[in-house]
Amino acid sequence: MIGKSCKFYILAFCSLFFIQAKAQELLNYPLDTVNGEEVYRYQVERSIGLYRIGVNFNVPQSDIIRLNPQLRERGLHYGEIILLPTKRPVIKQTQAKVVETVVTETVVAPEILPADTAVVVSAPADSLPGDTLSTDSIVPTPRRIVELAILLPFESRQVKRSVNAERMMEFYQGALLALHDLQNDSTYYRLRAYDSERSERRVTALCDSTELDSVQGILGLVYPIQIERMAAWCEAHQVPLLLPFSDDLDLEKHPYILQFNSTDQQEADSLCAWMKTRDAHFVAVEVRDDDLAASVRTLRKQMRAHGIPYTALGLHDLMVDSATYALDPAKENIILLHSDRYQLVRMALPHIAKLQQDGYRVRIVSQFSWTKEDLRIPAVYTSLFSSHTNLHQYNRLWETYFSDEHVSETPRYDLLGYDLMQALVAWLHGTQEHTGLQSPIRWQQVEHGGYQNACVEVVTY
Repeated sequence: MIGKSCKFYILAFCSLFFIQAKAQELLNYPLDTVNGEEVYRYQVERSIGLYRIGVNFNVPQSDIIRLNPQLRERGLHYGEIILLPTKRPVIKQTQAKVVETVVTETVVAPEILPADTAVVVSAPADSLPGDTLSTDSIVPTPRRIVELAILLPFESRQVKRSVNAERMMEFYQGALLALHDLQNDSTYYRLRAYDSERSERRVTALCDSTELDSVQGILGLVYPIQIERMAAWCEAHQVPLLLPFSDDLDLEKHPYILQFNSTDQQEADSLCAWMKTRDAHFVAVEVRDDDLAASVRTLRKQMRAHGIPYTALGLHDLMVDSATYALDPAKENIILLHSDRYQLVRMALPHIAKLQQDGYRVRIVSQFSWTKEDLRIPAVYTSLFSSHTNLHQYNRLWETYFSDEHVSETPRYDLLGYDLMQALVAWLHGTQEHTGLQSPIRWQQVEHGGYQNACVEVVTY
């Protein structure tokens, strides 16, 4: 892995007070001496993993594994006693310019996502943010090093992170596991992690510095104002930027963008192709045009372009149970609602369910996010995610390094980070298709511009 003298770019402004306060908790555990080294004997708590112990007590994961070699073969067990070091080396001070402010910071816990951009430190390999899974500190030679960067709003300046920031952390952890699995004898993948927060200033400072000059691929960014600035930098430096969450960028103008999320147009075309295979009657709930969601408007436009007719049904008629005039009793009636927001359509769903009870075959055009709701009505929706398969090895790796608990959300953000990091590396190696653990990906160029993921599946339930 990376040599101890290697320099690595990490983020600064770690929450030292919080870290040191948590580390004081170790004083409550008994001291011992093992092989001449003073250690604490810590009893593993319920639902905690190696990563969380390292964060809570300001202890490098590599030191935990060194003192407890049995953890290399298995995860932590609730109630067992493990050894934790009593001291942690402090990385020497360094100076760097962020925007117009010179920051001098003693960085104590780089394994915890640090909090700012544009700071360079000289650090041992086992404490680098992009190398937290490494237990070996030697890079075999000759070995090619590929520099990658991840930029996400981790909210590391905040005392308490939001739910979205926790999702970003899970995404980051999945990306780390992806690089762990990609390391090989000929190539080492080194990751730089940055907290992009929400402002354009953060990204502008990064682009105006020399931080990313050796980076060959970037994963991340959420907010449009940041994406536009970074997209310009990527084009100037010919570096691909894979966007995990954006879906409204004009890809024709940005040839170095890889957009994972599907567009309304892609989803509408996929649904129209599915509709042509059905012997069904289509019904569209009508509201004022201003109240019609953009994605719904796009779908109806594409249905007309594909020659798929539909019958208009007034929302008022549906809400007063007078909708039978628009239905076909001999066919399945596929109902297009007026919005893609569940809160705006949920009042209509009991009335559609009543049509089903009255003997009509009905199905609604739904959204992926609605699968968490108890619809009780057959539905169809588009998705970028497939069912989770062959996760045994991944889950074991996750439990070893991070936690015994898995996030129950669908999609899982850790799996998304894993799949997209591997897809980015595959792209760098000239491969435009990647079958992930959760998401199949196939890049398709838009005109002479960037690329979007063409793997949009139609799912019925």
